[in-house]
Amino acid sequence: MKDFINKLYRNHSFIYKGLLFICTTFLIVYLFPKSGKFKYNFEKGKPWQSENLYAPFDFAIRKSDDEITKEKADLNNNSILYFNIERAVVDDVRKNYIIAFEEVFSDSIPNTQLKKISNVGETIISELYTYGILADNYKFSDEKTIALLDGRTEIKRTVFSNLVEQDEIAVVINEILKTNNLTNYKTEFVSLFFDLIEPNLTFDKSFTDKVLQEEINKISYARGSIEKETLIVSKGEVVEGDKFQILQSLKSEYESQVWSKANYNWVIAAYTLLVALALLMLLLFLRKYRVSVFENNTKVTFIFFNILLMVFLTTLIIDYNSKYIYVVPICILPLVFKAFFDARLGLFAHVITVLLLGFVVPNSYEYMFLQIIAGIVTILTISELYKRANLFISVGQITLIYIIAYFAFFIIHEGTVETIEWNVFGLFALSGLATLFVQPLIYVYEKLFGLVSDVSLLELSDTNSKLLKELSNTAPGTFHHSLNVANLAEASANEIGANAMLVRVGALYHDVGKMKNPTYFTENQSTGINPHDELSSKESARIITNHVIEGIEIAKKNNLPDRVIDFIRTHHGTSVVYYFYMQEKKNFEDVDKADFSYPGPKPFSKETAILMMCDSIEAASKSLKEPTSTKIDAFVENIINKQIEDGQFLNANITFKEIQAIKKVLKLKLANIYHLRIEYPE
Repeated sequence: MKDFINKLYRNHSFIYKGLLFICTTFLIVYLFPKSGKFKYNFEKGKPWQSENLYAPFDFAIRKSDDEITKEKADLNNNSILYFNIERAVVDDVRKNYIIAFEEVFSDSIPNTQLKKISNVGETIISELYTYGILADNYKFSDEKTIALLDGRTEIKRTVFSNLVEQDEIAVVINEILKTNNLTNYKTEFVSLFFDLIEPNLTFDKSFTDKVLQEEINKISYARGSIEKETLIVSKGEVVEGDKFQILQSLKSEYESQVWSKANYNWVIAAYTLLVALALLMLLLFLRKYRVSVFENNTKVTFIFFNILLMVFLTTLIIDYNSKYIYVVPICILPLVFKAFFDARLGLFAHVITVLLLGFVVPNSYEYMFLQIIAGIVTILTISELYKRANLFISVGQITLIYIIAYFAFFIIHEGTVETIEWNVFGLFALSGLATLFVQPLIYVYEKLFGLVSDVSLLELSDTNSKLLKELSNTAPGTFHHSLNVANLAEASANEIGANAMLVRVGALYHDVGKMKNPTYFTENQSTGINPHDELSSKESARIITNHVIEGIEIAKKNNLPDRVIDFIRTHHGTSVVYYFYMQEKKNFEDVDKADFSYPGPKPFSKETAILMMCDSIEAASKSLKEPTSTKIDAFVENIINKQIEDGQFLNANITFKEIQAIKKVLKLKLANIYHLRIEYPE
């Protein structure tokens, strides 16, 4: 049991990666839409590339979205508007009219004329209430069909223009009076009917909507059917018009049949295998080409988390409305990975993610082409993410590539630009704006996963930071030495294509441990008194080597990132404090070399190896007397060759060719520092 536990402990990193791999695979499959995949790929306006296709079963031809939308619009335009009529209103108006008429018109009018006036009043009421008077003003078409309801019983149909609005009452009265030559009584009639006439029609919106919805529900989503074994499309035939719609119908029917209860587990298993295969390729890439990333579980978790996040966001948009698929800023992925790792890893992970999304997005080939091209442009255009202008320029280029590629695909599919959907370009612009969110996202990731980006390195390189200020005040000589080393290291890193920003920051902080005992280091001794004179060689060596351990403690206390602390750990590797070691050997024959050696480890990257070379060269260069270019060349060669002989660079992925390039840079820089002229051959 104990051996089993020990074995688990030894392999805990591998076990964690396995669990992470399994969990991510199942989560991605869970996020996928629950439908099968049609086994043929086809695009509108392009030839059918597969063999002749015969109907595998009977299926209905589905109407296109445009057809369904048109039918709904026609129903809406031709729908009937229902108004409730209150019949009692007319009876009340007639009764009140008889009473009001006697009050308005005097007895002095002859009976014959009075009878005529009374009859005209009755005519006005009949005309106004032939169909009814509206209780409110409505913005409906004059030709719209109207149904009048008494309770829920339809009693009459007409058009909207026959209904009387309240501001039309005076017009109706005036026209009838003109017809009967009674315009001189207009004032009396208007006054009479002003308080008398009441509206009797109210719009029944709920009933109207209910009837319309019932009609919409009756719409058939199919038009005709295809029988089994019927030839659908021949090889080489252009897919367009009805052919395209029939294929779309077959695809929908096929996917719904594949994703049945009987086949559910098989389809899930197939999706799981494909997703697992894609993620496995990513892990194998990390193991072969990015070993440092593969061995760091936090970094592997970070990569898998970002891939899962992009799949989640995309499936979320697809579930809502697949038309907005291009709003998801997929190009954030290579930007983030390039900020924390490198361009090659960023592009590889981006391609894997796009391949996974190809399972779920509509027009998968078009989508994958656009996203992969955009990812390549992202990697090629973003160089220094901490420079804000670079990010804006890159986002502009990405958006432009999206627009150009989409435009080309649309022409291929439709053969014209007349029906192009310009709103899609707006979606690309929104995606570009969302990509700018990468800056705050990088900051969040730094805090959550303990990673370091170039933006953070730029902040750390500020010599006015608290820790570097303290170093310059406590150990000014060491601070000056660190600045010189930073300049040498940055130039060397640029020469071989290493991370110049990282190595510069590492150089600035590599000797912070000397703040504990600054006067024990020669660069800080300004009085001519050497405190080592009162110590044994072993004690002096221990103080010198301890500045590495003390530097790590100070760095952790000041929350410096691990990538920077690595420079403090490795800048002396396992080298020997040679001066005190030789002093001890003069007095004792049997001397343990370990007592005079730095604790290590040896440099394990190009950047840490560069720092070791530059630190040794800069420190030792102070002892050069009457330097010439020949002396400097020999000096640089001797120091770096000694480090190579001691095996200090065995763990670093740096080549002899790169070391030679660094030597060349250091020789040139030292020659410039000492203002040497170039020696021309005789």
